[in-house]
Order: sequence, then structure tokens, then C-alpha cells
Amino acid sequence: MENNDNLKSLRGKLLITGTIKLETGMHIGASNDFAPIGSVDTPFIRDVVSQEPIIPGSSIKGKLRTLLAKSHCDDYIMNDIKEDKEEIKRLFGSVNPVKPARLQFYDLFITDETRQLFSNIETDTYMGEIKFENTINRVDGSANPRQIERVPAGTVFTFKVAYNIESEDEVIEDMNILKAGLDLLGIDYLGGHGSRGYGRVNISIDDVKSVGNSTINTQDLLDILRK
Repeated sequence: MENNDNLKSLRGKLLITGTIKLETGMHIGASNDFAPIGSVDTPFIRDVVSQEPIIPGSSIKGKLRTLLAKSHCDDYIMNDIKEDKEEIKRLFGSVNPVKPARLQFYDLFITDETRQLFSNIETDTYMGEIKFENTINRVDGSANPRQIERVPAGTVFTFKVAYNIESEDEVIEDMNILKAGLDLLGIDYLGGHGSRGYGRVNISIDDVKSVGNSTINTQDLLDILRK
């Protein structure tokens, strides 16, 4: 691993907030190594304290990076992560050479309104639904039924990502790239089983706040992310 002695200074930070609403049920898997007999085959990931569904920040970051890397690829075969375009590396980071990510994604938690909604309805599991899936063997016709736990459609999560302002000259370009990634995610899917309709989301950006010495006009950035 190469070290980078020329790490950028911090001119300020942006805090971008909004919501992600599920248009279809979503499954981001959790370990079921110690699941009791009779439990669902593939549970979704939950907050360890509240047991409410969450979307890990790593899931959002990884999905956005992959979509953007594919869209910026010059060939028919996706390049290795070390060969991502520089504008992708500066947003999401790189190991060789070391380049810290300008974007820092927060874990996503359900909104108070969604929590209230779940308190008034009955679900298959706590804040979850069970989807029965079946795979049929083409040769012998045998079935492989399984149960997949999904976060129900209509669930709304808070969305929050911080951005390090290292160069004010690149902020507009970076926000346009982030917007492109969010647009791609809006017509793709989040989590697993997307080819079967899971994980369709609607993303809304509500606010951009600036902290530090930057003179960036946050309204201009909000307009970019909302357009």
C-alpha cells in the first residue's frame, strides 16, 4: 500500500439530508447463523438495539460507487476498483494510492412517521413482511421453496451524507456526480433480488448545510441535487 503524504486540507463540510422511500419491499440480508428453528430463512438486517430495519451506510456507498463506476467505464468490461476514474476515487476513496473519501455515508434509520405507521398495522414479523420464493429445477422439476423477509413498501428512511470540502473548485462537479449516482439508484434497486422487483426506492434531498470556512452557496448545491 502506498502512503500519500499530500492529504488535502479541510475547507469545510457539507451535510446533505433527505429521505429514501421504499416503492417495493427491500431485502438487505443479515446473518442467520444462529436463527431458531421455525424462523424465516433469510432475515433482513436490523438495528441491534431497537430491532428496527436499517439500511447500512456501506450498502448505499457500495451501490452508488458501483453504479457510477459502471457508468464511467470506457470499456464493455468493468474495470478493477483500482482503475476507477479519479472523480470516483475522490468521492469514495481509494487504497493505492491512499485517497480518503470525500463522502461519508450515515446508516439510515426509519422516520418517526414510519414508526407510527408500523405501530398501527399488523405485519408478518416485527416491521417486516415474509415473501415466499420458489426456485424450480429445470431438469427434474423439483422445488426449492424459501422465505425472504422484506422491509415493506412505503417504509421511509432518513438519508444523511457528509461531504468534505477539499477544493471549492470541485464541489459543483462532485455534487453533479453524486446526483448522477442517486438518479441511477432511483431506476435500479437497493439490496438483493432486484431482478424480481425488490428494492425500488424514491430518493428525496431536502437540505444542504455548510459547516466551516467555505463560501459555497448551499442553495445552488441543493438545486443540483433536486433537479
